[in-house]
Amino acid sequence: MSAPAPNALAVLRHRDFACYLAARLIVTLAMQMVNVAIGWQVYDLTGNMLDLGLVGLAQFAPFLVLILPAGQIADRYDRTRVLQVSFVLQAATALALWLFSAHGLTVVWPVFAVLVLAGCARALAMPAGQAIVMNLVPAADFSRATAISSSSFHAAVIAGPVLGGLLYLAGAAVVYATATALLIASVLLMLRVRASQNTQRTPLSLSGVLEGFRFVRSRPVVLGAISLDLFAVLFGGVTALLPVFARDVLAVGPTGLGLLRTAPAVGAAVTSLLLAAWPITRHAGRWMFGGVALYGIATITFGLSTSLALSVCALALTGAGDMVSVFVRHLLVQLETPDAIRGRVSAVNAVFIGASNELGEFESGLAAAWLGAVRATVIGGAATLLVTGLWTRLFPPLARMDRFPEPVRTLDPAPATPSDLAAEPAR
Repeated sequence: MSAPAPNALAVLRHRDFACYLAARLIVTLAMQMVNVAIGWQVYDLTGNMLDLGLVGLAQFAPFLVLILPAGQIADRYDRTRVLQVSFVLQAATALALWLFSAHGLTVVWPVFAVLVLAGCARALAMPAGQAIVMNLVPAADFSRATAISSSSFHAAVIAGPVLGGLLYLAGAAVVYATATALLIASVLLMLRVRASQNTQRTPLSLSGVLEGFRFVRSRPVVLGAISLDLFAVLFGGVTALLPVFARDVLAVGPTGLGLLRTAPAVGAAVTSLLLAAWPITRHAGRWMFGGVALYGIATITFGLSTSLALSVCALALTGAGDMVSVFVRHLLVQLETPDAIRGRVSAVNAVFIGASNELGEFESGLAAAWLGAVRATVIGGAATLLVTGLWTRLFPPLARMDRFPEPVRTLDPAPATPSDLAAEPAR
């Protein structure tokens, strides 16, 4: 890491970025509250661990179908407007869940139906949300803006599950009503954001949609970074199983579930604040692989724990390790990609993220139904460590990467070589 940056928060002087940051924080807070309520409500209704995996699958299926077209939409249209539409859809999701719960929900299929809409909204938001930060701040502030954005995101992830768990004591409908109000506020904030964007009004086409894949394939270092995250979280993620650990292993109830869901975000938030003050500028590859290895070790520890305190600490370490990996990957992808196709490349990145999260939740639920929650979690953490070692051999330029590249301004089909990356000056 570099020397501390005393003006790390100065990036908030950019009004558009500050408004976007506030809107994103509110959306994340609201949806984290919703996720806690859904997890507890579904498991309370059915008692079936596989249903917890289906919660993730219901969101991932539409996400997978729509994410690549959403990337081209993020390049063709104003990204602020795309995010506004997404936030409106998420508000509709919370509103529908509120109405269902207020009238007495006795079956889970309406929840899964609403989660399909949530998956559509998330698919629309992710490419635009990842690409827009470069349009809101100067290039010199981008790494700090990324760290601060991550800090705010994880602050919401910290507060959201705790608040959701507390409000759930008054009923699921109260959680969903509060989330609806917050999501409406986020839409109003996004109306104030203006982004400087290089839009391309080319017709929607399959070739245009796949441009992001072609670009990522031409950059082996980028491909290695995003695929490492995919398989590490796919095998090592435990989010879907937290209701099982909260009720059956640790016996801590919905409030304890909120703490467990918050713990990874605490570790990630603290780490992102450190990265805002001391950005990674050297040995980026080592930092990334080290973060993923920490994630795997902490997952194994959580799976073996029968203590709430140890479980919370282990989950906090998963968040810290994941944050280091995410920080390196996000900077690498955004700096390597010209603005004209940043939405489509961000969509490819989002495919990998979505697969690791929602599909990972389905994998966790399925594995737990077969093996039990504890055994599935331990095996998943071990698989993450195996992937980490394997990727150092499959993508040696990524493991040896020292400094980040300078921002790419124009589309150059020639891939960056390891020597090019090593020769880049520190940012």
